[in-house]
Amino acid sequence: MTGPVRAKSPADLREQRRRRAHSCWDHLIAAPLWPMHGVNLGTLLRTCDAVGACLAVPRLPWVPEALDRGNTLRRRTCVHYTGDQLDWLAAQRARSSRIVGAELADEAVRLADLPPARERTVLVLGHERTGIPPEALEFLDVAVEIPMVGHGASLNVAVAGSLVLYRLAGLL
Repeated sequence: MTGPVRAKSPADLREQRRRRAHSCWDHLIAAPLWPMHGVNLGTLLRTCDAVGACLAVPRLPWVPEALDRGNTLRRRTCVHYTGDQLDWLAAQRARSSRIVGAELADEAVRLADLPPARERTVLVLGHERTGIPPEALEFLDVAVEIPMVGHGASLNVAVAGSLVLYRLAGLL
């Protein structure tokens, strides 16, 4: 039997973290392009910091305030504005980014079968109620589905996005 469990101190956590410097747009981007709730953006912003990803959001009137309110780290985070969502996705395709969508689809892979990102990858997240619009689905290289055993059909955008980001970052 081992000794009692000891929680890691902030100094322990800093020492164990990856030493890789963050470079904007270099590897992993979370893109909740059709946001509905500001609180979800704050949660995703925190997850992006945790996994070393950028957050790309449309410039809607309420988004900057939601991000400021949701930034519990109280330091600069990696946020970029997309402009028109479909134009932005087309630009990501032109950059040869791999585009992954969290979406219920016949061709979707299970989250456990999704490999970590090995190239520049954009995670597209849709609207809370309607998902990723049909005209944006054509940009996806792969759809990922999060299996559920309960009664709900899906998770909220912040939870689904966080799970997929951790998987793409190779941390799950």
